[in-house]
Amino acid sequence: MSVNKDVLNKGLRFLLGSLPTLFIGVFILNSSFKNQKHPLYVYVLILAILICAYAVYLMFKGINTIMKSMFGK
Repeated sequence: MSVNKDVLNKGLRFLLGSLPTLFIGVFILNSSFKNQKHPLYVYVLILAILICAYAVYLMFKGINTIMKSMFGK
């Protein structure tokens, strides 16, 4: 079983890119829940949910790419 190192590095970059976006999304989500009376609450909440969803997508893409590098097509 050989590992394609280029594809493995690409998958690890996806996973490393998901970490900051996940923490930023959760931080913004927490801030939006603390300021529910602010007029921009809904927009900040939507932004936080989109950032968290993008982080989950990056994690899925990274894990999927790592699996492709290990097991091939």
